Parts: sequence; structure tokens; C-alpha cells
Amino acid sequence: MAQIIEGQAVIRNEQEMAVSRERLAKLEHALETLCNTARAEEWPALSSGYRLEIERMQGEILDYLVQNAPRREGAPGT
Repeated sequence: MAQIIEGQAVIRNEQEMAVSRERLAKLEHALETLCNTARAEEWPALSSGYRLEIERMQGEILDYLVQNAPRREGAPGT
């Protein structure tokens, strides 16, 4: 499970990354299912929580990918 730092989850390794991607896919699928079944007047309330969680998880995944970019020898900071 991802480590929590300052209220934010942090993906620490490839196993946590795989779990996060799987969870993200499940949330996206659930949102898609809701989109096909919810009434129009319910949609804003039903979708907002899913959207926030999806965006949060996408941010965690991007943070992990950027922070763990390979470093080239001779590149600045190496």
C-alpha cells in the first residue's frame, strides 16, 4: 500500500504502481457505468466524488513516473 506523507499517498515502487493503476481502472469503469445508468439530475452529485478520486490518483501516478525518471550520466543533477 502507498505510504501517506502530509495527507498524500505516495507510490514507492512498481508493485504499488500496479495496484494504483488497477484501482484507477476500476474507478474509471465504475464512473462509466454510472454515466450509463444515472439520471441526468443525479449525475453531478454522483460523478463528482469519482472524478476527484480519479484526478488524485492520476496525480500520484504522474508524480511517481516523474520522480523516478531514469538519470543519464553527465546530465545535470547526477
